[in-house]
Amino acid sequence: MSLNQEQARELRRTLDQRREELVRELREDLARVRGDSFEQVAGPAGDPGDQSVFDLIADLNQADARRDVQELRAIEAARERLQDGHYGECIECGQDIGFARLKATPSALRCIVCQTRFEKTHAGPGPATL
Repeated sequence: MSLNQEQARELRRTLDQRREELVRELREDLARVRGDSFEQVAGPAGDPGDQSVFDLIADLNQADARRDVQELRAIEAARERLQDGHYGECIECGQDIGFARLKATPSALRCIVCQTRFEKTHAGPGPATL
């Protein structure tokens, strides 16, 4: 790992802060999901339109929670790599991941070259064209 001690401390603080934010957001999301009921959102005389809006809101809340859980897992894995001494090593080529990249994306698994190749290889189909 080519990070100096100050860089490693800065990245550890960033990971720890983001972890705390995500845990707080997940707790708030869970409390909101548990607290919201259709009648609370739509009122006592809800109609099918209200139900579809409620379902959409519930789906969006679940998507947000899934995204937050995925990010939390990535952060936990990065914290483990930091503890094990493998933080900042690209999982593809083994080269160091640059400090600027880690600062922008502290849970990064790949150097920019390997990440670019990974995204091109694993990209989904492009938008439909006429």
